Amino acid sequence: MATSHFFAYLSRMKFIRRWGLMHSTYPENIQEHSLRVAQIAHALAIIRNRLFGGDVSPERTATLALYHDTSEVLTGDLPSPVKEFNPQIERAYRAIEAASTEKLFALIPDPLKPGYEAFFRPDARDRAHRELVKAADKLCAYLKCLEETGAGNPEFAQAEKALRASVEGLDLAEVRYFLETFVPSFRLTLDELN
Repeated sequence: MATSHFFAYLSRMKFIRRWGLMHSTYPENIQEHSLRVAQIAHALAIIRNRLFGGDVSPERTATLALYHDTSEVLTGDLPSPVKEFNPQIERAYRAIEAASTEKLFALIPDPLKPGYEAFFRPDARDRAHRELVKAADKLCAYLKCLEETGAGNPEFAQAEKALRASVEGLDLAEVRYFLETFVPSFRLTLDELN
């Protein structure tokens, strides 16, 4: 039986820092970020199904979210202002991301690949699930900004405004519900939560 480095690579997610261009009061890595995205994507799927007549799998949505940034163990986290600086950089980075994703997928033993393929190779059948993962990813970035500004870090003030507008621009009922129901608590202290 051949050795696979797949999970050894994934374990390195804890070393990949997010928000590289900004001072953070609490540094965040992509492993922590992926867990938070999975939790929120799962919630968005439940909200869609229970409140807005959806029919998506919360479990599948959460699992897609767990793997959404795995390519960064090979590429690192390139800050959005750099990725989006111009179309050529964005296209080049997307190609690098795709190559990284394929390299990781290739590390999975062949008999197990069918169980992982959907998480590494986008499938049109997962469009609704991926939409929720993308929304959760944006929500997580917004929540990070709220936490940083709440801790007195003005470095995130502009990003907070821009991300709030971006999240509201998603025009998804489950995101509006999440913003109204869960986000206000992120501005409270522990004593206020109790």
